[in-house]
Amino acid sequence: MTPSATIVAEATEARSVVDSLGRRLTLRSLTALDKLRILKAAGPELALNQPWLAMAILASSVTAIDDIPIPRPSTETQIEALVGRLGDSGIEAIAESMEPLSGVDEIEQVTIAGNSSGTPT
Repeated sequence: MTPSATIVAEATEARSVVDSLGRRLTLRSLTALDKLRILKAAGPELALNQPWLAMAILASSVTAIDDIPIPRPSTETQIEALVGRLGDSGIEAIAESMEPLSGVDEIEQVTIAGNSSGTPT
């Protein structure tokens, strides 16, 4: 396997975490395209709202709850419904399981890249 293929395989590898309610959440790291789609779903105003975007990215990394597949959300309403379904317990468990680079720093980088001062609004 090439080094690039190894990196891609590791990035898309699913892992699980159990939240305080005992639910098993299956997670997958988001790709650049996944993040782009979240920004598109968020729209121009919510894409600048870092707390909302952070929750959206955490929730969008869930691919299953208790082995029941969860489709990737593609609209603001779907993202908010998934955050509501996960609740504080699920979001906290996901956040704790993420690598340091997958946290707020990465969200800031995505937001800055997509909304730099030269970007038309």
